[in-house]
Amino acid sequence: MTEDTRPLRVAIVGAGPAGIYAADALMKHDDLKERGVSIDLYERMPAPFGLIRYGVAPDHPRIKGIINALHKVLDKPQVRLLGNVDYGTDINREDLARHYDAAIFSTGAVDDRDLGIPGIELDGSYGAGEFVAWYDGHPDFARTWPLEAEKVAVIGVGNVALDVARVLAKTGDELLPTEIPANVYEGLKANKAVEVHVFGRRGPAQAKFTPLELKELDHSPTIEVIVNPEDIEYDEGSAVARRSSKITDQVATIIENYAIREPKQGAIHKLFLHFFENPVEVLGEDGKVVGLRTERTELDGTGNVKPTGKTTDWEIGAVYRAVGYLSDSLPEIPFDSQAGVIPNEAGRIFDEGAHLPGLYTTGWIKRGPVGLIGHTKGDANETVQCIVDDTAADKLNTPAEPSEESVIALLESRKIPFTTWAGWYRLDEHERALGAAEGRERIKVVEREDMLAASEPDKV
Repeated sequence: MTEDTRPLRVAIVGAGPAGIYAADALMKHDDLKERGVSIDLYERMPAPFGLIRYGVAPDHPRIKGIINALHKVLDKPQVRLLGNVDYGTDINREDLARHYDAAIFSTGAVDDRDLGIPGIELDGSYGAGEFVAWYDGHPDFARTWPLEAEKVAVIGVGNVALDVARVLAKTGDELLPTEIPANVYEGLKANKAVEVHVFGRRGPAQAKFTPLELKELDHSPTIEVIVNPEDIEYDEGSAVARRSSKITDQVATIIENYAIREPKQGAIHKLFLHFFENPVEVLGEDGKVVGLRTERTELDGTGNVKPTGKTTDWEIGAVYRAVGYLSDSLPEIPFDSQAGVIPNEAGRIFDEGAHLPGLYTTGWIKRGPVGLIGHTKGDANETVQCIVDDTAADKLNTPAEPSEESVIALLESRKIPFTTWAGWYRLDEHERALGAAEGRERIKVVEREDMLAASEPDKV
């Protein structure tokens, strides 16, 4: 089989939504259908789905339902899942060049962005991503979480901030019907938080919530959502934003309704949404968080805000910063540490102004952690088009060993206990069986070795 007649061999590093959408786009592209594609999806976790499995709150089954669509892609015979394989440790750039015409990096963003204010390093100050990883049962994060504070602050006005605030404000029993493992349930059941305060430095028209997630705050009978009527303020820039975006207008309207509603009877937890309060310092005593200082801001006419000089000290026992995720750099791959992305043009990876043949990127590590999960479809299509154009121009990599069997031989020679798509089906069945025994849809397996065992035949 010649280079032109064999299927195009593509490695995708990262089997979250971005990587799976790229695989789908490759298989669907008209210009590749005659030649065909052969895709290996590498994932450092034993299970696929990335952000959906380890970044979405457990009480969001609607979003987790996206997995159903991703399943259909991974069911295709042109795609193989190679899980529990870590790029940079188990395989490297030279390996990819030896076995593939092209490689797409779609490793996402999991670290928390820094917030450069005094006191952010105190005990009791956390990145939201760490907390999300804990309650989502990520095997590489802590099994316990300190939930001793009665009053908690969440800094940020995006959906991650809402997820963190909602989970902190709910009772453990409310979350028990979800897929949370036993250690997370026990931790949440002991949670002492009775007040959760979400802080944003701008106004309702600038909040980055989505309407559905914002409404969901009120679905719990144990949570009363409170907004200060004084925070309902708009300038001309805000009015333009509302007129130009249906979502922005819906978000502002929901916030307004929270501000004028009657107190919710029987709610044992209060969840405050504060606007025009810019966090400027985390206050501490004996190395621990005891408060948060904010500075009041005001609109400047354009939708932006300016400081007023008026500060407020809030009695707070723990602070969670939800100010954005940050991608990790990858060995032997160029990285812009300021922007937190791989330098690229339309998905082609560049180094010192030149495209590195056969190397591409998509998703959050391509453009930064902004937008909803579905937005990565556009990223994937753009990147795949570059691969198609480079194929036609004979600008891809020329692999020495492009056969599918050679990759398996490589992994086996290095004694890497990789998982497969068939293994995911076994793990999925095992988690569902654990859930069925307690009347739940599933219980997530946390430990990596347990995931590996469940993925192998006759090991459970």
